[in-house]
Amino acid sequence: MTGPLATAAAVKAARPAGRALRRGLIAAGLVTLLCLLCIGGATASLLAGLTDDPASTAINANCGSGIKIDPNAKLPEVGGLTAEQVRNAAIVIQVGQQLRVPARGWVIAIATALQESSLSNLPHLGRRNDHDSIGVFQQRPSQGWGTVAQLSDPAYQARKFYEKLLKVRSWQTLALTVAAQRVQVSAYPDAYAKHEARAADIVDALTGGAARSVINAAAQRCAAPGEIAASGWTIPLKGPISSGYRTVSRPGHNGVDIAVSKGTDVHAAAGGVVLTAVCNAHVGVRPYSCNIDGGIFVKGCGWYVDIEHAGGVITRYCHMQERPFVVAGQQVTAGQVIGKSGSSGNSSGPHLHFEVHLNGDASGAGATNPVPFMAAKGAALTGSGA
Repeated sequence: MTGPLATAAAVKAARPAGRALRRGLIAAGLVTLLCLLCIGGATASLLAGLTDDPASTAINANCGSGIKIDPNAKLPEVGGLTAEQVRNAAIVIQVGQQLRVPARGWVIAIATALQESSLSNLPHLGRRNDHDSIGVFQQRPSQGWGTVAQLSDPAYQARKFYEKLLKVRSWQTLALTVAAQRVQVSAYPDAYAKHEARAADIVDALTGGAARSVINAAAQRCAAPGEIAASGWTIPLKGPISSGYRTVSRPGHNGVDIAVSKGTDVHAAAGGVVLTAVCNAHVGVRPYSCNIDGGIFVKGCGWYVDIEHAGGVITRYCHMQERPFVVAGQQVTAGQVIGKSGSSGNSSGPHLHFEVHLNGDASGAGATNPVPFMAAKGAALTGSGA
């Protein structure tokens, strides 16, 4: 595949380019409470961390209806897509179901089609065309994908895409853009990544949440804690939430604290690029070592990592016990171990402070509640006790 041409065809021109559950106390046998781990003002207990924030007990949503897709039936509306685009997406998913491709493959295929054609079954555009590419996946007759007549059928193109994808070793755990590029061989190999979140949303809308199902199960089911969902997301580690997001007692707490023992593996929540991997602990203007435990008198995240994912999402992992295993600029995959939990920086006990930021904004203004965000990705934080 080759790149876009400046054409009047916008899709080619732009190509590279129930109620939250409140956790009650089971008072009998509960003799101790975990103290607040991230210090951010008033002291709070595990109980306060769970109950101050109604969203902190949000549960994972459905993970697919299991019903076979019929592109000719009445399809749900999907924001931002025309009826034709929705039908083409349904055809891509239907072919994936017929070939018994797991839902992760549907997400990869939809993201690829979004990049190649905006999910439109494009004909040959004459002089404005990108070589002889046509159709939803912009496959080329001259490259052996099929005849013009065959490639004019979105179902045929979807089948050819999946057949090649299934031959890619470990395709389900590769970064989406890598898996897509192994199939498409595009002049713009990194262009597919930006469509991953949108593709997962489309799959969820048409299947009742299949992008939240486990990435590699023979039968469609929700991803368990520690497994990677078809959306490409997983939890950073297993442990109870000990302090919630912007609770009444801690309105400036821009993430959640996950209580774990020191030295627990911390995993990248999704594939992406490391933005930051540094120690920022300090007392006043003086730097403070991140290789020892911090305390309430220390400021900063300690050893921490920021990772940028598709769609401008940034995840943050704070208070590691030693230098992270990754460096700025490094590509990481979902579930990759990036460090060990600890208690460096502004911390009074071992845990992971985990944040999610939107729109490429790593400041507090870009922060969003990680609990509903991760649940929507099929990687629920709550209920993932050690």
